[in-house]
This record gives sequence, C-alpha cells and structure tokens, in this order.
Amino acid sequence: MTGTPGIDVAVPPSGTGCAECLASDSGWWFHLRRCAECGHVGCCDSSPAQHASHHFRETGHRYMQSFEPGETWFWDFENQEALKGPALAEPTSRPESQPAPGPADRVPQDWQLHLH
Repeated sequence: MTGTPGIDVAVPPSGTGCAECLASDSGWWFHLRRCAECGHVGCCDSSPAQHASHHFRETGHRYMQSFEPGETWFWDFENQEALKGPALAEPTSRPESQPAPGPADRVPQDWQLHLH
C-alpha cells in the first residue's frame, strides 16, 4: 500500500484522542482510529458516536489505521476489509498511559451498555 492514493505517511495524527469527542463536554470513546490520509483521530464503530466512520462518510477518506498501542492494522471503509499498510508518522497510537475507554473522567460506569 506504499504510494497508495489516500495514504499520506508524513501526516501526523490530529491528537491523542477522538477530535469530536474531545470537542464536546461529554464525549468518550472505546477505541481510536486514525485517518491514513489526513491524520484525523476518531472513535471506532463500537464507540457511542462512531466518529471514524462519520469522517469517512463526510470526507471519502477510506483508509483508517488502529490508533491503539501495539496495533498496526488498517481498515478500508470502501471495501469493508482489513489490510496491512505502511508505517505512518509518529505517534502511531494513543499514549499507553491513556486508558481505553477514555477519557477516564467522562466514561460512564455502565460504559459497556453504550457500546455498539
């Protein structure tokens, strides 16, 4: 996938958490995904708000990479399949010290009941 349109290995992630969840007063996520084209960090489809999927639908940026520590897999939203891809710009995951789900101060006690 090196040199694949829709993947920019030089662009850094937008932050250490889901951009939209962090912009709200109560947003939280289960796991994070990073857009391989623009670096946008959004929450996964198991998360309540599913911002990574929304980012794909709004922008057409089809490739996301897991933004979880130790995970390097990519997801192609267009073909609905997991792929291997090139190394993206650092950092390649949320900080290991940052809990999942997160952010810790916003996650409800019954968080499992809110997952998709």
